[in-house]
Amino acid sequence: MSTRRILALSGGVGGAKLCLGLQEALAPGQLQVIANTADDFNHLGLRICPDIDTLLYTLSGLSDPERGWGRAGESWTVLESLGELGGDTWFQLGDKDLATHLYRTHQLDQGGTLTEVTQALAQQMGVTARIFPMSDSPVATRVFSDEGKLPFQEYFVARRCEPRVTDFEFEGLASAGVSARLARAMADQTPDLVIVCPSNPFVSIDPILGVPGMRSLLDALQVPVVAVSPIVSGMAIKGPAAKMMEELGMPVTASGVAQHYGQQHPGLLDAFVIDESDATLVADCESTGVEVHVMPTVMRSLGDKQALADRLIALCATGTAD
Repeated sequence: MSTRRILALSGGVGGAKLCLGLQEALAPGQLQVIANTADDFNHLGLRICPDIDTLLYTLSGLSDPERGWGRAGESWTVLESLGELGGDTWFQLGDKDLATHLYRTHQLDQGGTLTEVTQALAQQMGVTARIFPMSDSPVATRVFSDEGKLPFQEYFVARRCEPRVTDFEFEGLASAGVSARLARAMADQTPDLVIVCPSNPFVSIDPILGVPGMRSLLDALQVPVVAVSPIVSGMAIKGPAAKMMEELGMPVTASGVAQHYGQQHPGLLDAFVIDESDATLVADCESTGVEVHVMPTVMRSLGDKQALADRLIALCATGTAD
């Protein structure tokens, strides 16, 4: 088992897959994950944190592999009863999932921080990685579209990403900040490598990097920062990233992602990882000023996740950022 320490920046499903591989490859506590919270919202009086919960369920082995979200062996009694009463059922909340939201909301109402509540949930679920929200302050993604400005979950779930995207806004981001617990963890347990997971660059990674103080903390680590492209062969493995890129007038390629990071977060990345199927794009990606690594990045099985994690961890020993 590797003794390397890794810090990962992650959104939901795609990032959680890689984080599972990393957790399996590392000793307990050696993986720290900063989770996007700009997708979070209040629904039916509950605080819902979709990306955090996807990480919790995936890393604990509780996730539903068929749906790709939520918990395995889920039941829907409460949602069905709510529908019979004429209640709002557009956001699918299973009975087991509801328990997570009830616990979180109660603990937050009692004065707990999102970081404290998340780490308590992780411990109770047997997650050995340390999951940190990007901020304890609420941040909300708004999607500018041809149907106006939409809350992210309305765009993503209720409208199934059908509106054409023109821009994004993160309400509350300017006044948010990195939690003291996360800042202390980054300082006390310096990682050997920072991995930007194959998550949506616009609505998952950009808000994490946009938290005031986050970029300076990452720069102060002085370790290699490697991003894995979420676009493979012109398609997003999961989610609307490819559709967003097309509607924003960007090339729907791994090199398009590299260009986005280079333009929006200059100097952040030392290396960029693309899939074997995109090997012809190496030069285009390198033109953004990063070192490019080609390897299998599609994670269909646990073995795929572990293999990609092992290859990324190996970058620690190669002196990628030297």
